[in-house]
Amino acid sequence: MSSDRPVLLVLADSLAYYGPEGGLPADHPEIWPNLVAAELGWDVELVARIGWTCRDAYWALTQDPRVWATVPRAGAVVLGVGGMDSLPSPLPTAMRELIRYVRPPQLRRVVRGSYGWLQPRLSKLGRPVALPPHLSVDYLERTRKAMAFVRPDLPFVATLPSVHDCEAYGRVHAGRAPAVRAVTAWADSTGVPLVDLAECVRDNIFSDDANPDGIHWGWDAHRRVADAMVATIVGARADALADEAR
Repeated sequence: MSSDRPVLLVLADSLAYYGPEGGLPADHPEIWPNLVAAELGWDVELVARIGWTCRDAYWALTQDPRVWATVPRAGAVVLGVGGMDSLPSPLPTAMRELIRYVRPPQLRRVVRGSYGWLQPRLSKLGRPVALPPHLSVDYLERTRKAMAFVRPDLPFVATLPSVHDCEAYGRVHAGRAPAVRAVTAWADSTGVPLVDLAECVRDNIFSDDANPDGIHWGWDAHRRVADAMVATIVGARADALADEAR
């Protein structure tokens, strides 16, 4: 990583690094964080994992030394989380995370199969969601305050949830509207600019160009998200410079 260029710090879920055929390395040139960094002439530090919520992003901020090393050089921070929070999670999220620890392997396969059978069927209830909106906002605000304490000048961008057509979630997304309302109210109160992922990817996710899982995007969606991110980051940096000049 170049030492003389700003860094785009992205804390995100798998939407930041999955393409139409699956997960990709963090330096893949066509995922949106790298498209944004290339357009801005910056480096990028992508800290992300499948299934991450706003809570996981906060934990990464407080626990991952890669994030600590990046913050002093960051040109902007993007929180690309919140979509997972709004998905139906009728079975506890902790249960899904703990399946990998079940022993012996034969029992683990049975548990995973049972979870995979129940999840899409119970998801049609639409609730509960993986993380209630008030908790998502609480973790977003904790993250913003922590960043502002260290770098009050640092532009900070958040996102509104994407949309999906995913059988694993029963093709149900009743939690999106409450999440949008809560995150928008928080952003309005704090002055954090938002990128609406759904507006960028809706056409793609309901087309044959998206990932067949119905939740991850094709390349057109990554480019649209990148375009929206670049415009938002440039605007946020201009606002920050204007505030400094006052």
